Formats: sequence, C-alpha cells, structure tokens
Amino acid sequence: MPRWTTPASLGGWLTLLLGIVLAVIGVVLTVGGAQLMMLGGSWYYLLAGLGLIVSGLLLVCRDVRGAWLYGAIFLLTLVWALWERGLNGWALIPRLVGPLVLMFLVLATLPVLKPGKGKRAGLAAIGLAVATVVFGFAVGQVNRPGVDSPVPGPRGPFGDPALIKAGMDWPAYGGSDAAQRYSPLTQINKDNVGQLQRAWTFRTGDLPGERWGAETTPLKIGNTVYLCSARNKMFALDAATGQQKWAYDPKVADDQIPYTAACRGVTYYAVPNVDQAQPCATRVIEGTLDGRIIAVDAKTGAPCPAFGTNGAVSIKEGMGNPYPGMVSITSAPVIVRGVIVTGHQVLDGQKRWNASGVIQGYDAVTGKLRFAWDMMRPDITTAPPAGQTYTLGTPNMWTTATGDEALGLVYLPMGNSAADYYSSLRRPAEDQYSSALVALDVTTGKPRWSYQTVRRDVWDYDLGSQVTLVDLPTGGGVTPAVILPSKRGEIFVLDRRTGQPLHGVEDRMAPGGGVEPAQRARTQPYSLFNSLAKPVLTERDMWGMSPIDQMICRIQFKKASYEGEFTAPTVDRRWIQYPGYNGGSDWGSVALDPRRGVIVANYNDMPNYNRLVPRAEADKLGWFSRDDPRYIQREKELANRGGNLSKAEGAGDPQEGVPYAIDVNAGWRLPFTGLLCKQPPYGGIRAIDVVSGRTLWDRPFGTARKNGPFGIPSMLPLEIGTPNNGGSVVTAGGLIFIASATDDLIRAIDIETGKTIWSDALPAGGQANPMIYEQDGRQYLVIVAAGHHFMQTPEGDYVIAYALPRGRA
Repeated sequence: MPRWTTPASLGGWLTLLLGIVLAVIGVVLTVGGAQLMMLGGSWYYLLAGLGLIVSGLLLVCRDVRGAWLYGAIFLLTLVWALWERGLNGWALIPRLVGPLVLMFLVLATLPVLKPGKGKRAGLAAIGLAVATVVFGFAVGQVNRPGVDSPVPGPRGPFGDPALIKAGMDWPAYGGSDAAQRYSPLTQINKDNVGQLQRAWTFRTGDLPGERWGAETTPLKIGNTVYLCSARNKMFALDAATGQQKWAYDPKVADDQIPYTAACRGVTYYAVPNVDQAQPCATRVIEGTLDGRIIAVDAKTGAPCPAFGTNGAVSIKEGMGNPYPGMVSITSAPVIVRGVIVTGHQVLDGQKRWNASGVIQGYDAVTGKLRFAWDMMRPDITTAPPAGQTYTLGTPNMWTTATGDEALGLVYLPMGNSAADYYSSLRRPAEDQYSSALVALDVTTGKPRWSYQTVRRDVWDYDLGSQVTLVDLPTGGGVTPAVILPSKRGEIFVLDRRTGQPLHGVEDRMAPGGGVEPAQRARTQPYSLFNSLAKPVLTERDMWGMSPIDQMICRIQFKKASYEGEFTAPTVDRRWIQYPGYNGGSDWGSVALDPRRGVIVANYNDMPNYNRLVPRAEADKLGWFSRDDPRYIQREKELANRGGNLSKAEGAGDPQEGVPYAIDVNAGWRLPFTGLLCKQPPYGGIRAIDVVSGRTLWDRPFGTARKNGPFGIPSMLPLEIGTPNNGGSVVTAGGLIFIASATDDLIRAIDIETGKTIWSDALPAGGQANPMIYEQDGRQYLVIVAAGHHFMQTPEGDYVIAYALPRGRA
C-alpha cells in the first residue's frame, strides 16, 4: 500500500487540515474580538482567537501541545459561558456546541500526535467526560418551565352572557361581540383531544403567489361556515361536511394587494324586523383589498341590490383616488346598532401625505354613509365638501374593532400617521390619537374617549390587537372593562365607559436624542397589570449558530444605539428597537376563559435593527413609493424576468415627504445564516389571571422543526419559541387551540399547565386564529392554513376541520 494511503498518513492529513481550520477560526475571532474589545465588549473572543491560532499551528506540526492547549481553551470557554449566562441552555448552545464538536475532532487526532499513549488516553478520557456532561447539560436546559402558579377554578362568567354568546355557533370574528375567543363547548377535552382527526378539508383555490397571508378566521351560523380567501373571494360551506354551498368573487385585482393579501374575516348581519325568507334578510359583509364594502345574501351569495350600488360601496370616495394598494380593508368590519364601522390599511412607509385614515360608518341595510370621523376635520361628519378630500396622512385603524351594542361604542385600536418613523410634521390631533384606543360613538361618529399607549410614536407601535370586553369585579361592584394588548407587550385594562385605567399605569422616563430630540416624549406609560415585555437586551443576549456569528452580533450590538425601550431613531448608525414592530401582541390578540378568569396571550419576543436613511441615499438605492413612475418601471422590468419588488415591511420603505427613508431588519437577522441575533425564545405564550394580572404560567411557544440556519428546516422538536402571528381560542374543556407559530403545527395546550397535549402538522402555515363550533352534535375545530410571506411559512389555501371520530364523543 502506498505511504499516503496508510491510516497513519491519512490521520496526519486530517490533523493538518484540522490545524489549519483552527488557525483560520482563530484569525477570525482575533480580528473580530479585537474590534469588539475596542467597542467595550467581551475580551473572550480575542483571547480565544489567539489561543486557537497557536493551537492550530501546533497541530499542523503534529505537536500534542496543540491538543492540550485546545483542551484548556475549551475548559476556559466552559467556565466563561457559565459565568456569562449561568444555566441558560439556549445561551450555552452557540458558546459550547461548536467548540464541543472541535473538541471531539481534536481528540481524534491524538493517535498521530506525540508523545506517549498514556497521556493521550488520559486527555481523551477527561475531554470526552467534560464534553458529554456539557452537551447533556446544555440540551437539558433549553426548555425550562416558566412561572407556574395555580390556575383558578370556575369563577365566572366575567361578562354579560348576551356578549359571550359563542356556543354552537361562532358568529363573530372574535367568537362573540365581546371578542373573548372562547367556546363553552366541552365535547373535546383534555381526556380525548389526542383522538382528534381531520373531519373535512376545503380548498379555496386562491393562491396569490406573492405577498400571501390570508389570516382568515371563518364564522359559523346555523349550519353554514362563512369565510373569505386571501383576495376576498367569499365562500359558504356546509358546517358538517365542508362542501361548498356558494361562492362569490368580487374580482380584486392583484395590483390592489397591499403589504399582504389578507382577509381576516367577514361579518354576519341579520336585518331586524324583516321576513327572514326575503333576499338579503341575512347577509355576509366583507371589506376588500381594493377598498369596497360588499354585502351578499347569506343564503345564496348573490350581491344585495339595495346595498350601495349592486351590493357594494367604496370607502375611497373622498380620499382623492389613491393609487392601487395604498388603501385596503384587511379586517372584518364591526356592526353596532345597524352601522357598519370600518377602518382601513394605509400602506405603511410609502409617503407622509398618503391617503387619510378616516373612520367611516355605513348603514348595514342600505350602504348609505352614516358618519365619517376625520380627526383633523371634526366639522366633517360625512363626505367632504365637493373638490376636497378627507385629511391626508392621518393615523388609520387597520385591524379589527370591537363593538359594544349596549353602550353604542366601537373601540378602535389606532395606528400612526403614514410615515411611521418621523414625527416632526405631525399635527396635534395626530399626536393625540396615534397608537391610542379610541371609543367612537356610533350615534354621532365622534370620539367619546381615547387612551394613548405610546406618546409620539416613531417605532411603528400601532395597536394591532382587537380589544376584548369583560366585566370585572372591583371595589365599586362589577365594572365593564376592556382588555387592550399592545405590540409593546403592555396589557392595559380600562373602564370601557370612560377609558380610565382599572389597574395602575406608571409613567417612566424614556430615552431622548436621535434625529428629533425635541419630539421625543420624556415619559411613556407602563401597565402595572401585566406586561409581556422582557428585560432590556445586553451584549450577552446575542446569539448565533457558532461563536463567530455570535461575535458578529455582539459587534453589531455594541455599534448600535440602544438605551432600552423607546431608543430614539438615528441616522448615523443603526438603533435597536426592542420589542420590534411585531413584538408583544399583534392582530391575533388574546383569548379569555370567562369561567376561570384566565387571559391567554401568545406573543413575539424579537428586536428590530433599524436605521433612518437620508433621502439622497434612499433615492440612489431606488427606494421609491409604489405610485412613483421609477418604482412602476422597475416593477415591470422585474415582472418580465419573473421577479417582484416584495420585501419585508420597513426594509427600504421610502417615507416620501419626510427627510428620511427607513431600513428595518425585522427580527435582526444575519444575512448569511438567516438566524436571529437575539438568543431564543423568539415567542411565547402566557396565562394571566384576569382579576389580579398575575402570571400563572409562561413558556416558549413554537418548535424548531421548520427553522434552522440558511433556511434549512432542522426538524428538531425542541421548543425554541418561534415568531408567531395569529391568536388562540380557549374552550370550557380546558384547552387552548392555537397554530400561528412558524413550525406549521396546530396544537392543543392544557390551560392549567401550559403543556402541549396534542398537535398536528398543517400543509401550510397556520397564521390565523382558529374557531370552534358544534354541528349535529359534533364539535369541530377549524383553522385556515394559508401560510404567510413575512413569516416565511408555506403558502396554501386550506380550510381544515378537526373532530373526534364518530362515536367517540
């Protein structure tokens, strides 16, 4: 056998290669570590890098001291890792797993190194023992449970039974007018949920192919399920079989798709005091991506001819003919006292003087405009005078409102002015209502009260969650309350008659500075009821798949501006926004078990890595608003080559009309690996006592099975806590049903312990709120699995119903 093919020779070549690898890693760590040290960060990477260079060179020379030196580096790394992060398993993974793999490789080189076998065997035994213990320790710590307090037994209902009317049906987007996302059904419970199986599947056939994310929650009334698809096709399905009864296509053009092709839900309305046999006596109403309110007969799907023009009215009248995609309705309208109240999405980040955020109310029978609330023009109560428009650029309400029939109020979670990250051009009324909950009186079309959650918001902390109505016991008796979750993670509890907080709210000092120091509010409100927000980030919270990318994230952290929550936007360097604009609670909102008095809140826990970009630089980068001829030309050129200009929200938004564009690295991802710089978890789910605000349990939410470096699914069942969009439903059977995470699973969670006790893999992402109903004595769980482009989950068009096997109930 030739010399170069002998085992010893082959081992020598592998040792040479390993020595070179260690030396190269050492050089990278030394250069990066020196930069980090000069920024005031950890010294470890510089010292480890220098040690690896020497260790690698010694191994190249087949000197056993290289192995001994690497063993010492590994042991010191273990000590450093435990000193920095203690028993935090996720934190130990990038610090120890890569070095652990190299430790095994170094041990494998011992047979070709000098000197004798005894020392080599001793070193191997010590190294393997330490490696095994460390690896087992790290893996064992990644899913440590959170707070665990007794979950209350039945003490409700916390609410008027007339509001909590979801039972056999699911008549409203939030389950009922109270938006509690609760079902009193008990057929499916903790004892039998493991037997759930798919009862039927329906496919809408609506696959946008670009900017997908239907986010739909169906309704169920009588024996029919009603829903909309991503581009607003409406369907009626048999509740027992999923067979289609009718479909209506409003013909929404693709150029009308805003950031996401989303239709979160439709609204059902029974016209009072009419013969139910008449056409459109019951109707299904939806808002469309092209800005129409459409009413169709609930029995046939035919447009209601007496509603507007051929069953439709346009909310764009009085808005100055906005460009396609700039104005869209993505959420189900709410109906109070016969008035359809709707807000709309104004496409974020495009231009300061984009379309108005006016709130409009239409007669649910005729479609006639009953009121319009233009916050800058309180004198305009309906349409603007001829030749004029509603005020451009005002804060809008893009999410789902909640109605209170008894009080005649609609609760509007408001957004921001059209340029989210710059405030100097905002007017007083915009400052007053931005990121505020507004209680609008449907009889007058004017605010009765408002409560602001962020002052002079330049972080895109618009309110995305639908609020929940609840009746709470207080010192003065039962108080009608509203639960207001926020993207910040703060959960406010307010008297829904007056807007006064029912739990303490504390003003805390906020950072100043940035590009508009005079604009920054000195204080911001913090709820003393409960907060989903986590402690401020530190350099030690940075993560990665290896010490190298963790070091890169640490360098980015030290370079950025960060003074905790509300760090002011900057132009000369990146600033860290934590939580990010998708943090805390978004449009999925919370669920409430009114018998136990438990709030269930799933949440995101991710930062954004942002920078304001001067206008001249943004123009060179080609960041133009969607209606700009330069954007239109580029879009056509890309379309001819099979591409498009879709991107994450804020990642190069022009904000025309203010001095700066905005560049948001949502989730703060590294460009090469795609991993997030903050250590897991990235999302969680929590149970909260509705009376005291006490956390009952809290745990990471979402497994790593569809997540991994370079976009490669790891298929690991570890609860890493993933980003999530969409909310939950709770049942009297003691279960929480939720999908929403990026692992494409729908699961049942025990409300008392927070443990997952059933799950099923979906064929596409489940970024939607589930719903529950009963038909013919059988309880069904339904989820729309349509995926989401922003969450990077697979696109689909599935409506899936689960039930127990017949005869097993």
